[in-house]
Amino acid sequence: MTNLTEDSIQKILSTVIDVHTGLDLVSSDNVKNISIDDEIVNVELLLKYPAINYHEDLKGSVEEALSKEGVNYSNISIKSKIATYAVQGGVPALPGVKNIIAVASGKGGVGKSTTAVNIALSLQSEGATVALLDADIYGPSQPRMLGVKDLRPEESKDGNMKPVIAHGIQAMSIGFLVEEAAPMVWRGPMVTQALEQLLKNTEWQDVDYMIVDLPPGTGDTQLTLSQKIPVSGAVIVTTPQDIALIDAQKGLAMFEKVNIPILGIVENMSIHICSNCNHAEEIFGHGGGERMAATSNTKFLGALPLKLEIRTDVDEGTPSVAKDPESKVSMMYQEIARKVAATLSLQSETIGAFPNITIE
Repeated sequence: MTNLTEDSIQKILSTVIDVHTGLDLVSSDNVKNISIDDEIVNVELLLKYPAINYHEDLKGSVEEALSKEGVNYSNISIKSKIATYAVQGGVPALPGVKNIIAVASGKGGVGKSTTAVNIALSLQSEGATVALLDADIYGPSQPRMLGVKDLRPEESKDGNMKPVIAHGIQAMSIGFLVEEAAPMVWRGPMVTQALEQLLKNTEWQDVDYMIVDLPPGTGDTQLTLSQKIPVSGAVIVTTPQDIALIDAQKGLAMFEKVNIPILGIVENMSIHICSNCNHAEEIFGHGGGERMAATSNTKFLGALPLKLEIRTDVDEGTPSVAKDPESKVSMMYQEIARKVAATLSLQSETIGAFPNITIE
């Protein structure tokens, strides 16, 4: 290509689409620098979400676009910078945490907790610092899923709790403070107070994303989350069956009422493939989550299979993404996690947990 200029290169880059945001690299402000050294084109890209496992694919797309226009030599650099995004009005920021993402479902048994822990581990594998808050006071499951059910939080010098570290992520749950078999026979106000203490009395350390694993339904915990906890967005988990979709729609409507953006819908247990004969069967129906996303004008983040290993992995305390990051299922979770973070990156930024500084 003759007459290489910054404008001509930028025009080429405007044809490259980021599959996770659906936008081109120029309009989404991902191109930070273009320089031309003789015939070598140097491009610096800065994504607004963590995507280490996507860098090579994106680099290949950029190199292909440049090559088609006659650019024979290029040097592509890709980095990520995670900002703090806006939350519902009137809720103060949480120190040490940039963004809080709620993972919710309308009813139990749809695999929400399994999805939450694997999304958290996926975001970490993409280069983010991640925390996981188990907000299900009556039925905490994350201590066992993370393989740390026998650990207890350490006390900090300020009298707060330090998060438990599991598979590299910071975690907190009422399950760390009581025996696993002990029932929580509490009324609503006690539950909401416990949730606030777990969140605010834990010394979170430089967290890019906190995943909050909510209990099913639209009750006290969800109301506390919407009124007192700064939430950047929510992910709805459902199965394809109609009865699950009805309840999932209620959960989605609840977040809309309290002005928490819906980042997308995950369809869990989408299809079962027999481990003996490879016969594929849609046990819970087909396409319900995708149809719900379309009618709700919400992003469909992806479908996950009904697979024995997903269940056994969390029962053993090694969720799929931690146990085998290269497996097909882990790559599905990673793709969903990138879409969650990328969708969040399209929202308006805020200063988050950092203070306003005025110099007079």
